[in-house]
Amino acid sequence: MALGKNYEGQNCSLARALELVGERWTLLVVRDAFYGVRRYGDFLSHLDVPRAVLADRLNTLVEAGILRRHRYQDSPPRDEYLLTERGSELWSVIYPLMRWGERHFATGEPLRTFRHAACGTELDAASRCPTCGHADVAPGDVEAHPGPGVPAQPRQDPASVALRQRPHRLLRPLL
Repeated sequence: MALGKNYEGQNCSLARALELVGERWTLLVVRDAFYGVRRYGDFLSHLDVPRAVLADRLNTLVEAGILRRHRYQDSPPRDEYLLTERGSELWSVIYPLMRWGERHFATGEPLRTFRHAACGTELDAASRCPTCGHADVAPGDVEAHPGPGVPAQPRQDPASVALRQRPHRLLRPLL
């Protein structure tokens, strides 16, 4: 029997969410949007994703209200992609999933750490600030810092270079 392509027979909110964010590349696109990647070419070079797949994922995320298009240039027309409020809510899914992956599948130290911008304390695995006691620190209040796990031959795409050069507040333009 062939594996189905969707969960239409499931009356389950998790199945409906997986229809949107469960495809390969989708959460990586959203992760990069949190990092401040906004333009098609920057997503393309940072993710090494096929063009057609990236275009499809961006369109799907816009249609679902996770991202919105913003025209930054008229001639030729160029758009950037920004997280919506709905999209920003995915931080509470993406951040713990990244930390879980670090604990169970990482081959070395993390490439970046995440800190509460107000006090500089590294967030715990649930995105809480142990110093301030803030539960579920909002992504706009989080700084990504270069971590100790930069490989000997790091990636050279513009987003990777920018993320390891300096701390960067999430949701702000990276490039």
